[in-house]
Amino acid sequence: MAEELKCVIIGSGPAGYTAAIYAARAGLNPVLYTGQQPGGQLMITTDVENYPGYPEGVLGPKMMEDFKAQAERFDTDIRYELITKVDFTGPVHKLWTESGHEIHAHTVIIATGASAKWLGLESEQRLMNKGVSACAVCDGFFFRGMEVAVVGGGDTAAEEASYLAKICPKVHLLVRRDEMRASKIMQQRVMNTENIIIHWNTETKEILGEEEVEGVRVFNNKTGEESVLPVKGFFVAIGHKPNTEIFKDWLDMDDTGYLITQPGSSKMNVEGVFASGDAQDKVYRQAVTAAGTGCMAALDAERYLTEKGII
Repeated sequence: MAEELKCVIIGSGPAGYTAAIYAARAGLNPVLYTGQQPGGQLMITTDVENYPGYPEGVLGPKMMEDFKAQAERFDTDIRYELITKVDFTGPVHKLWTESGHEIHAHTVIIATGASAKWLGLESEQRLMNKGVSACAVCDGFFFRGMEVAVVGGGDTAAEEASYLAKICPKVHLLVRRDEMRASKIMQQRVMNTENIIIHWNTETKEILGEEEVEGVRVFNNKTGEESVLPVKGFFVAIGHKPNTEIFKDWLDMDDTGYLITQPGSSKMNVEGVFASGDAQDKVYRQAVTAAGTGCMAALDAERYLTEKGII
């Protein structure tokens, strides 16, 4: 027999936990399913120095523990399981967990986040958070005054390189082809920045260093030459993939899978379904903005339940 719930939150990063705090305090008795990576991308982040309220900075996992404790304080039911299937045909939404448990929910808040795409190198995984990062805005500060490399050829890579060029003396932009995919204006900005050196036709072979990044070995696929760049930071900017696969038959999303909310709200094209965090934000992708949209989703869910006379 299916379990009847007022509010289900799918995902447990800053967006999911913030939604849980607001939903619980509003009496929605939320049940939060953590998903595959409880805590989301913050669990693979070391020092977080740009989240308000942590003047000394905080470790990503510790911050997520704090968020979780606050959600639990207001009696959020946190379940360490995956939602693997949904059916949004009726006014009450059906969800199934990986163990086959069926849930009927009046509101669903999606906070499944997005995952950074990686190159797939052993050295990249080994040196993660030791100089390897997928977010210049989050981690660039730690490399101010140092030489760094950015890999990628799209808008994300151009933005990351431009940001780093303001705080680093030299930024090596590694582009695999002989042209960039970035928009013309972003390409222009990169090319007009003196301390960004573009390496065309260049692939990353290995990130060097044991305890921290000490350089990167690159290969020019046109000349066949290998060289080493003496960088201290290595930023992977080849894009993110939103974790929205299970919603593709039901919800509006762009061609890369980001959920499309109604302007100025967290509402989706299906009544009673709300989206928050990096699953619907490909622009800012910060913990603080994810938390903000988690708040919006919970408030929207509360208003919806009130209008329907459910609470």
